[in-house]
Amino acid sequence: MNWRGWSAFAALSIIWGVPYFFIKLAVADIAPFGVAWGRIALAAAILLPVAWQRGVLRATLLHKRAICAFALVELVGPFSLIAIGERWISSSIAGILIATVPMIVILLSPLFGLKEPLAARRLAGVLVGFAGVVVLLGLGEVSGWYGWAGVTCVLFAAVGYALGPLIVQRYLGAVDGLGAAAASLGLASVVLLPAALWTVPQHRPSPLALSSIAVLGIVCTAIALLLFFVLVKHAGASRAAIITYINPIIATLLGVGLLHERFGVAATLGLALILSGSWFATRAATLVH
Repeated sequence: MNWRGWSAFAALSIIWGVPYFFIKLAVADIAPFGVAWGRIALAAAILLPVAWQRGVLRATLLHKRAICAFALVELVGPFSLIAIGERWISSSIAGILIATVPMIVILLSPLFGLKEPLAARRLAGVLVGFAGVVVLLGLGEVSGWYGWAGVTCVLFAAVGYALGPLIVQRYLGAVDGLGAAAASLGLASVVLLPAALWTVPQHRPSPLALSSIAVLGIVCTAIALLLFFVLVKHAGASRAAIITYINPIIATLLGVGLLHERFGVAATLGLALILSGSWFATRAATLVH
């Protein structure tokens, strides 16, 4: 991986650990679909004019099926599901659950013709990682129907996040990253608009909620998506997913330090197992057609 890939990796490791904190702040005052649409629409408003001016959208339309699939599984689904889930679970737990993405990428990659033997070390890593999920969820960190509903939402979001880089590597590798990101955001904003309008708040959202969506849209979506396409292009889907090693640590520090969320022994042990499993599952991973 060259310096561009490493730069994108370092930036995304931090940037994508931040959203869970700001989502938690935003959903306290704005419905989840409104939060998801707000960040996507803001990012689209930033990137679409730039992509149009640079003339990269026309070539992107040649891959419209892949763009549609990416918009749904990487943006519409996860952004909505995480926002819904964080109404019932803490931001730190949401960040830890998303750390399962590298393992899910390994399991799903054969469906995209990206062949990699599931050697004993990688299989052990997957098993250790999912044992971490069991520990996290089975020792009292989550309780009640709403809590488990929140967990379910975030785990489905993790599957979407795993499918996204696989679609990019398999079908969008030769597409300009700016064009692909802008087109995906534009489509996702249209898809989510009806749900956002249906759940529009009856009161004026607080400045804190609105500023949280601004950070989510500008930094965690527009800038992050551009870096994401650079990273997948230079590192591949499996290695790109490794940013989730650092993301949950950032999410946990923010949740515990600023939101005063509970983080017990089960969460600590679960996080350690998930990160260890992800590392072993993706170590030296090289996906090829």
